Amino acid sequence: MSYITPARRMNRLPEQLFARLGGTTQALVRAGFDVINLGQGNPDLPTPAHVVEAARRAAADPVTHKYIAFGGLKTLREAAARWYARHYKVALDSETEICILIGAKLGLQEISLCLLNEGDFCLMPDPSYPDYWSGVALAGARPYGMPLIAENRYLPDLTAIPKEVLPGAKLMFLNYPTNPTGAVASPEFFASVVDFARSNQIAVAHDLAYGDLVYDDRKPISFLQTPGAKEVGVEFFTLSKSYNMAGWRIGFVAGNREIIAAMNLLQDHLNCSQWGAVQVAAAAALDGPQDCVDSLRAEYQRRRDIWVEAARSIGWNVQPSEGSIFVWCPVPQPFSSESFTDLLLRECHVVVAPGVGFGAAGEGFVRVSLTTPPERLAEAAQRIGRLGVF
Repeated sequence: MSYITPARRMNRLPEQLFARLGGTTQALVRAGFDVINLGQGNPDLPTPAHVVEAARRAAADPVTHKYIAFGGLKTLREAAARWYARHYKVALDSETEICILIGAKLGLQEISLCLLNEGDFCLMPDPSYPDYWSGVALAGARPYGMPLIAENRYLPDLTAIPKEVLPGAKLMFLNYPTNPTGAVASPEFFASVVDFARSNQIAVAHDLAYGDLVYDDRKPISFLQTPGAKEVGVEFFTLSKSYNMAGWRIGFVAGNREIIAAMNLLQDHLNCSQWGAVQVAAAAALDGPQDCVDSLRAEYQRRRDIWVEAARSIGWNVQPSEGSIFVWCPVPQPFSSESFTDLLLRECHVVVAPGVGFGAAGEGFVRVSLTTPPERLAEAAQRIGRLGVF
């Protein structure tokens, strides 16, 4: 018997939902089935050509063949600051208020290691992106779920958080447009968050992964636009979704100087920054023409509308998402989210994500990803319709 055993902190990690979904999907594909994967938010469209060209030129430059400064390229931090100024009229100091990340996923876990001690509470949206929970688990902190329900427009009820939890709460995660519900937040809600955070001395981590992908002529909103937001928190942005750069692993976090300093310090010990050519490409995306983002938004809205119409045609009462690349779909009786997911996988060879995988409050729903061509979305609905469960 081996004497090698994982550290106890490894046992605190939740099951990795997307790794399980990916493994199941690949097993079906290897078995020869025609699988329609609506389970993962992996963009299917290519990175814009001008971004790829910037990376190609940078890859040939010997400067990028060396170690990059731990804090990342100044050109990328400055591009990120300009992007915020243009998009949201938010002024950021590129030296002290922006931290470059090897993908936002990593940063969303690092912030828990930077701010949470063992036993602290972290206020978590429920349902939410599962990797928020992973960082909290590694920090040894305690998650407190804030239910996101349709009756509250999928906004957490901050007044419902128990008084005994608040003194020990040190961090709160938010994500609008949300993954998985597709809801958006209002300026008034963000203002209430700033007041709440300041009053209770809680840091805020807002995940803006889908900030560019809002529909029906809604205007994107940044948490950092809110007066006082930089006093209480930070905002994460990934280039994965807006610019189809998921595989490039690049993003950044912006806002509160103390939090940015702590994250830069932790990263000094954990990594040596992303490859320089990737950072040059990211700067080209942020500074370059944004018509590619406009086209992508229009394409996802088209896919959303096709999916909703196809789902409703089989009797599935699906509501259109306000933003993100997902649609939050109710599960028919008498199924649970997991049993319905298993049914679709087994009988239809359609992969969706069970709502309970995003938190207990996600029970009763499945998440459908729009990262597949429109004709495949319509075909998936037709396959599901043949089950006769609606």
